[in-house]
This record gives sequence, C-alpha cells and structure tokens, in this order.
Amino acid sequence: MTSWYRGMDGKTRRIFWTCSLGWALDTADGLVFQYLIPVLIVAFGMTLTQAGVVASANYFAAAIGGWLGGWLCDRFGRARILQITIVWFSFFAFLSGFTNTYHELLAVRMLQGLGFGAEWAVGAVLLGEMVKSKDRGKVIGTVHSGAAIGSGIAALLAGPFVAALPPEYGWRVVFWLGVLPAVLVFFVRRGSDDSEIFKQARQHSAKVGRKVSLASIFHPRVLRITLFSALLAVGGQGAGYAISNYLTTFLHVERGLSTSVAGICVLFNSVGGFFGFIVNAYISDSIGRRRVFQLFGLGFILTSSLYLFAPLGSSLALLMPVGAIYGFFQFGIYASFGPYFTELFPTEIRGTGQAFVYNFGRATSALFILGVSLLAAYIPLSAAMAVLAIAAICCAVTATLFLPETAGRDLHNFDDAPPEVAAAL
Repeated sequence: MTSWYRGMDGKTRRIFWTCSLGWALDTADGLVFQYLIPVLIVAFGMTLTQAGVVASANYFAAAIGGWLGGWLCDRFGRARILQITIVWFSFFAFLSGFTNTYHELLAVRMLQGLGFGAEWAVGAVLLGEMVKSKDRGKVIGTVHSGAAIGSGIAALLAGPFVAALPPEYGWRVVFWLGVLPAVLVFFVRRGSDDSEIFKQARQHSAKVGRKVSLASIFHPRVLRITLFSALLAVGGQGAGYAISNYLTTFLHVERGLSTSVAGICVLFNSVGGFFGFIVNAYISDSIGRRRVFQLFGLGFILTSSLYLFAPLGSSLALLMPVGAIYGFFQFGIYASFGPYFTELFPTEIRGTGQAFVYNFGRATSALFILGVSLLAAYIPLSAAMAVLAIAAICCAVTATLFLPETAGRDLHNFDDAPPEVAAAL
C-alpha cells in the first residue's frame, strides 16, 4: 500500500475502511434510485417530474439530517452518531422495497435521506481529525473514491441485475439490498474511536462555557466560511446531480439504448470516476484545494458537453470511453470536499459546519434536479442537463475565489485559527 496507509495505526485503518465501505454503499443506495427511474416510472405510474420530486425530497431531507447529525456529533461524539446514521439509512433503504404507491415511496425516501445526509459528513469529520495534515487530501479523497464504486454497484443493480429478474419485484430486491451497510456498525467503537483533538476541544469548551448549537456556524467569526463553503457544495453537487440523475433516461431516450445497456454505460462513467477521485486526492495536497476544484470544474464543463452533444449515436465503442473521461471529472471533483471542509471549520463546530454546508449543497442540488425535468418539457433533455450543470459549476468556481487555501494546515480550534484562515473569518 502507499506510505500514508502504512503510517496509520490500527484504529485509524479500521475507521478508514469502515468509512470507505459505508460511503460506497451509501452512494450506491442514493444513486440506485436515479438509475432506476425508467423502471420506477413504469412500476409506480409516475411521471418524470414526480420521479424528480422524489429525488429532490430525498436530498432536502438529507440536508436536514446532515445538519442535525453534524450537530449531534459535535455534542455527543463522532463515532456514536456515525453508528446511528448507518443503521437509520440502511433501515429505510430496505423499507423502500416494500412501498406500493408514489406517496409511500416519497415518504420513505425522505426518511432515508435523514440518515443518508449525516453519514458522509460524520465519517469524514471523524477520519479527517485522525490523519496527518500532509496526507488528509489523499486519505479522505481515497475514501471518497468509494462513491465511484457505489455508482458502479448501483448501475449494475439498476441495469443487468433488474433486467434479469421479473419486472414486478426486481426493483424491490435492489432496495432490499440497502440493508447491507448496517453490518458496519460493528466496526465502530463509540467513545474510544473519537479523535484526541475532538476530546480536547470538548474539554476546552466546557471549561470556557461554550455550547455548540445548530446556529454556531453562523457566528460572525465563521459566517463567511459557512456561506462560501455552502456555495461550493451547491455548485459541485448540483452539477453532478443535474446530469447523473437523468443519465440512464438520457441514454435510453436520446441515445436509444435499453435500460440494461445504459446501466453498463453508466458503469464505465463510474470507472473513470474512481480514477478521478484518486488523482484529485493526490494532487490536492500539493497544488491546493481551491485550484483542484477549478481544474476539475473546467474539465467537467468540457467533457460533459462532449458526452451530451457529440455525435456519438448509440455506439458503445464511443459512449463507454467518452463516458469514462466525463466520469473522471464528474466524480473526481468530490474528492476534496471532505479534507477542505474539515480544515475550514474549527473543531468545536466541525461536524455541524461540514454537515450543514455539504448537505445544503445536496439539498439545493434538488433544485437543479427538478429544474432539469421542468426545462426538459421545452428543450431536449440533454440541453436541459447541460444548462443546469454548467450553471452549477460556475457557482462552485466562484466560491473558491472567496475561500482561503488550507492544504497542509493543521486543524484549529475556535479560538486559535491560523492566520490564513483567520483572515477569511
């Protein structure tokens, strides 16, 4: 393995693999709904707009659950809340397979979103506080590469797997498999797995009488960080979801592929995304968090436009490699969210801040998802996807111009922010 992995102690390695597997399976469950949209439209008699409403509601719920989960992990410990969130989203993912109407599906996916929103942020904070500053981008970025694996799993489940089963319950089996992440709770030890910097910050807060509230991230000292971090999360995620949420539908309707073959194409996007995560993870520690967001944002605009508008037809020989290149940038841009947000927020409110901004971006992404379905009533689906995705990337790049560079910086507490960060607070 790499030197940063060899330098971890046993506890950090266990948390690393727990977070990696959790994020992969979490992502698989989140994306499998998107990839199943053509199947679910038939099963529930939904319209494309209604399917967009379900996806949007899931992300709005994730924002609430993420903010609440982040605050709880600042109050009661990272490891304990990580266990609860894993069990929560696994249970409601499983329950999705028993729904029979559009409204039941909507309600269950909203409840699933509460845990779905908290799991990533809590895990990223826990691991980010345990690793060395010089390796934080590589470690957390590698964990995030699980999202590409999760997307590949979702594509296989929603494509060839569902096609091999009777249509009346194939999609149900896929949702039932969402219970699998629950086994990860046995690899997390509540209080003993919290980082030393977190324990020390809690003791200091108790000594000075500082209490963490949901509103702490809007304190004047951190308000600017909160606002522009949220804008960065809105742009980065809104761009990806504006396209990925309708990718199988686009390939089916405009490229003429069957849903199972479309799933295979999406799998190639995920393969490219895996390498995008790894490359981002390694270069962000050297060239900086802001620059890597800008580079991947530009790459996203160019490659998504090529994938959506180039005369590729229904040729798999062209769609698969071009899709892999596009996936490199679509997924890869996510790799620096975890380390950057961990470094931007003080320890006392790191969970609250990181969970809020990331999930605010996820919730606001719902507007981009819904916007695509509404705009597609007037222009081709591919054009609607491109318009919303490019607008989102512009938001992300703008945010990087107003945030400090933090790569290689040690984590800070509320009262001792380093000069580079304090200047922006």
